[in-house]
Amino acid sequence: MAHTDAPSESPRDRINPVVFYGSAIGIVAFALWTMFFTEAAGGVINAVLAWISDSFGWFYFLAVVAYLVFVIGIGLSRYGKLRLGPAHSTPDFNVITWAAMLFSAGIGIDLLFFCIAEPVTQFLAPPVGEGGTQQAARHAMELTFLHWGLSGWGIYTLVGMSLAFFSYRHGLPLTIRSALYPLFGRRIHGPIGHTVDIAAVLGTVFGIATSLGIGIIQLNFGLHYMFGLPENTVTQAALAVLIVVFSAISAVTGVEKGIRRLSEFNMALAVALLLFVLFTGKTLFLLNALVMNVGDYLAHFVRLSFDTYAFDPPADWLNAWTVFFWAWWIAWGPFVGLFLARISRGRTIRQFVTGTLILPLTFMMAWMSIMGNSAIDLVMAGSASIADFGEQAMNNPGSSIYLFLQNYPWIWLTTGVTTVLAIVFFVTSGDSGSLVLSNLTSVLTDPNHDAPSWMRILWAAIIGILTLALLMAGGLGALQSAVVITGLPFAFVLFLMMIGLFKALKVEGLKEDSLRGSMAGHLSSRLPGEAAGHSWRRRLSRAMNFPNHEQARRFLGEAVRPAMEEIREVLGDQGVSAALVAGEGAEEHLEFNVDLGDEPSFTYQVWPHRCAMPAFSIRATHAGTHYYRMQVHIGEGGQGYDIYGYTKEQVIADILDQYERHLFFLHTQRELPGGEAPMPDAPSASGD
Repeated sequence: MAHTDAPSESPRDRINPVVFYGSAIGIVAFALWTMFFTEAAGGVINAVLAWISDSFGWFYFLAVVAYLVFVIGIGLSRYGKLRLGPAHSTPDFNVITWAAMLFSAGIGIDLLFFCIAEPVTQFLAPPVGEGGTQQAARHAMELTFLHWGLSGWGIYTLVGMSLAFFSYRHGLPLTIRSALYPLFGRRIHGPIGHTVDIAAVLGTVFGIATSLGIGIIQLNFGLHYMFGLPENTVTQAALAVLIVVFSAISAVTGVEKGIRRLSEFNMALAVALLLFVLFTGKTLFLLNALVMNVGDYLAHFVRLSFDTYAFDPPADWLNAWTVFFWAWWIAWGPFVGLFLARISRGRTIRQFVTGTLILPLTFMMAWMSIMGNSAIDLVMAGSASIADFGEQAMNNPGSSIYLFLQNYPWIWLTTGVTTVLAIVFFVTSGDSGSLVLSNLTSVLTDPNHDAPSWMRILWAAIIGILTLALLMAGGLGALQSAVVITGLPFAFVLFLMMIGLFKALKVEGLKEDSLRGSMAGHLSSRLPGEAAGHSWRRRLSRAMNFPNHEQARRFLGEAVRPAMEEIREVLGDQGVSAALVAGEGAEEHLEFNVDLGDEPSFTYQVWPHRCAMPAFSIRATHAGTHYYRMQVHIGEGGQGYDIYGYTKEQVIADILDQYERHLFFLHTQRELPGGEAPMPDAPSASGD
């Protein structure tokens, strides 16, 4: 617990009434409209869809490529080494757990629905050319990879990288508006920010509702197939209620427990099903096809990404596939991006970009290729154990994976596994979705905080109502149309996010350059009156000193605090406001803050950091197993050096070195032509 000379009441987490009520009322009103005026609602949705497809289809193609190029460029640039958090932060999750949560939240249930239906549909009814040929089979997998590959994950990466950077590195709220701070400054806390967040909430809700609706259609068929339950609205409504209940329970347990464990379980189950199909099917054929599909996708990626079929556009196909998928990825951008940011604190930008683009892509290519080529091979060979397998997969996509698995052994086991996968994917999408929506519609004092449980339960219920309403309004077609419509406004917001992130990263680069050009510090300078030969002996003695907790606390009181108080007194005489903050307990540290008005304040902190005693230490046998480093933190985070053993004068010198560097950065920033918008003060660094 921290205290200052003038303590003030700390802000509390609360609901954002404008965003919450504005979006919730709009969504519920839309759901009721589609439920009670189904025919009229369907006509309006289709008319708006046709207008967007005719007027903005090209824009979706161009935008998705621009997002991907931008995130790859940032990842490869000098900014790639920056951490999504303070400079000293480390990732909260290991790579395997992180990849499992990426997979479950980002694609999840949709891979079960489309892994058979899309390759078979593209094979039998391609947008151009003759279906049912070997060339059609290769092109079908190219299109499938395009719709599920790098392009869509570039959107998630852009949103996640922006939100994590602004929230965990600069202390802004973990909401979409924060990414626009470099463009609008403090105005993001007003109508501009509310509008952006409401657009993000609407896109997120419709994107999740589409995914859950698709999953409900598939699960309804699976339960009909296994247990004879009817395929109708009543069954689907019951499934929606069950999913809402389980999602709410999981969301209440939080990211570290419910969502994490469910994601790990489902990832393992999906890999097991994939390996089963690979090794019980035509293994060598599938491995050869996988290599070929990857080569085709990479070789033709640019052509596929820009192919709008301008001379003879297949409008119905574009609306059902490429335009729909691009809008769907964009609509899911706020949801998955915020969730990725929430689980990626402490990773560098380069690690984040590489992981979010490569890890899901690798699994997607293996999953889609093995499942899709197996299904296409069944259709080409005419050996499916059910009549017209291909036609049924096209006309009833929800049934496709169950009909496909009929051609493999242990049918009851595999269909049971598929059903469990679908249910758990439902829950992971619903719980992470309700968590994200709750955070988007709240004002949280700490980006690491989550909204209260009651709000997550409420959003889970709203998602369920909207899903059911869209299913009643026209099933899969209405779901797809709603996504294309709601994805368009957020596509423009993403471009603003790109500009805002680039401006902020330029400031980070400027800060790094200005530090190189500023006066170098003399952290181990010789004391006044000290003989030249004594300074190196003192340095060596300090290097071999491993203080315990009591010695660390004494150093804070005898050297650091007097140094900070002396500087504060001198600055006060010069009319500059400075404050000294002392943390206690688990947050024990000393913090020195200088208020610089409208420009970023200066922060200098000293944290006792507990470390394992090195084996080479002579004192290790009698000084315990741990010692403490007195590490310096500034606004950007930990600086990695230890000042234990410094005298008061040396601590003063170090604080002034950092203060002069900060002033030099502000000077160079002001002198740039046109200037750059200053970022807000970074959050107080922690000793973690």
